[in-house]
Amino acid sequence: MNLQNTLEQQVKAAVKDSFSADLETVEFQATRKEFAGDITVVVFPMLRVIKGNPVQIGESIGTYLLKNVKEVKGYNVVKGFLNIEISDAYYLHFFKTIKSDDQFGSAKVQPNDKAIMVEYSSPNTNKPLHLGHIRNNLLGYSVAEILKASGKKVYKTQIINDRGIHICKSMLAWKRFGNEETPESSGLKGDKLVGNYYVKFDQEYKKEIQQLISEGKTEEEAKKEAPLLLEAQQMLQKWESGDLETVALWEKMNTWVYKGFDITYKNLGVDFDQLYYESQTYLLGKEFVAEGLKKGVFFKKEDGSVWCDLTEDGLDEKIVLRSDGTAVYMTQDIGTAIQRVKDFPDVGGMVYTVGNEQEYHFQVLFLIIKKLGFDWAENLYHLSYGMVDLPSGKMKSREGTVVDADDLIDDMAQTAETISEELGKLDGYSPEEKKELYKTIGLGALKYYILKVDPAKRILFNPEDSIDFQGNTGPFIQYTYARIQSILRKANLDTHAMLDETELSLHDKEKELLKHLELFPEVIQNAAANHSPALIANYTYDLVKGFNSFYQNVSILGAEGQLEKQFRVQLSHVVARTIKAAFNLLGIEVPERM
Repeated sequence: MNLQNTLEQQVKAAVKDSFSADLETVEFQATRKEFAGDITVVVFPMLRVIKGNPVQIGESIGTYLLKNVKEVKGYNVVKGFLNIEISDAYYLHFFKTIKSDDQFGSAKVQPNDKAIMVEYSSPNTNKPLHLGHIRNNLLGYSVAEILKASGKKVYKTQIINDRGIHICKSMLAWKRFGNEETPESSGLKGDKLVGNYYVKFDQEYKKEIQQLISEGKTEEEAKKEAPLLLEAQQMLQKWESGDLETVALWEKMNTWVYKGFDITYKNLGVDFDQLYYESQTYLLGKEFVAEGLKKGVFFKKEDGSVWCDLTEDGLDEKIVLRSDGTAVYMTQDIGTAIQRVKDFPDVGGMVYTVGNEQEYHFQVLFLIIKKLGFDWAENLYHLSYGMVDLPSGKMKSREGTVVDADDLIDDMAQTAETISEELGKLDGYSPEEKKELYKTIGLGALKYYILKVDPAKRILFNPEDSIDFQGNTGPFIQYTYARIQSILRKANLDTHAMLDETELSLHDKEKELLKHLELFPEVIQNAAANHSPALIANYTYDLVKGFNSFYQNVSILGAEGQLEKQFRVQLSHVVARTIKAAFNLLGIEVPERM
């Protein structure tokens, strides 16, 4: 039982003892800095069940706690706030229990708990990954890691959108204008090469539209009748009918793209346990539509199309099968979700990392799966996130104005190099060490800048702002970690050595650090429950601010006694370990030197 739970029980006992009243809950908050105390009980909500003066109520509870809770060493009451002082012994005992626990903060997986599948990335094979994909990947990967740390078994997955008219556009453009160009002959990554032909298709398509308009067609007619689009539609029909030549071209170009994606994922530091392909899943779901028709979950219209009536649930009617019997995206998503549980029977919930423009789609999907009778539908979650904008404005794939993920990763390393060289902190590093460090700082800056923001919020991403060695940034936190490593190297002491903590008296800054460390397991659980890496990021920033305040106010290596020095070195070690563990949950590396 943690301290807050103990205090809650004892506050309830105090109210029962002194006022013969029962409290349902006790409201706590951190004690304000201008008052003595570590944790504050808010008395005002108690006035619903206790009649009396808040100050007198607070005094009565404080007296009871001082007498009955060994961890409480004092209290004061300010208006309706009972500020409780906790003994040094409590925090020193807490420190003793965690200093050798390399897994501190993480919970163990419970054997009978259901697993969670987290879907992220889910790119199209007609273009390389871009800045929007980066936010998606970073969010999905981090949420998966946080869920693991909270005690869940997790599978990471993606569904690759490898079929459809947009894929055929790239294929057709390459066939028409490619002159047998390959990634090897061009020196381009495969995904970039294919993406260039997607842009090329759009350019040539627009020329044909203008030509048709000049011949008297309306813009709408021209868009529908452009020969290039008609040929792409024919190519899609050939692919769906299994035409050997078309399928061979599709396989060749997709193979190029997958090799390109793999390089980007490796550079970004994300991975997957299972891949699904739309070409293999787009026919799934039809059997469940047929089953749902029998159960009355769906109904058929006169034209033969099948729908789900969700009006009683506050939504609309939703089509799940066209009149010609072909599936829609909703059908496919129903089938894919059910297939995943068949493939991984221990899965009891899923997290879909998809932009907020798809919120309605997932509302409908989850409701339909629930109506089909799958109990795990209660544990489906749409990790909805806002778009990423740049100072220059929105990105458009068709027009080739996206920020390429690989280019951005390289640019971040170059920006880190420029700033680091200006600061002149890298004397004695080899060229290879510098290159690796720039990559670590650049990627850390990018990831932290994106993950520190609540997923639901839109982001305006400015690379220069993200690489700053001051403020709430990745490099600032990395630099603090490296500073602690330098202290530990200079101290050259056993960070796990047994100490006689009874001889210690805590400095206020030491106590503040210990209080912050104590929050780490709870922060992980909250971040998992809210699917929010931002809670981990901002906790880490607060921890780092606390350490820097400690570092500036308390001498570590110059401590008066050997016991104090050893304790402060060990405390610094635990702070560094917690920073590293928290950043691991965000997919960010920390350098040993900076």
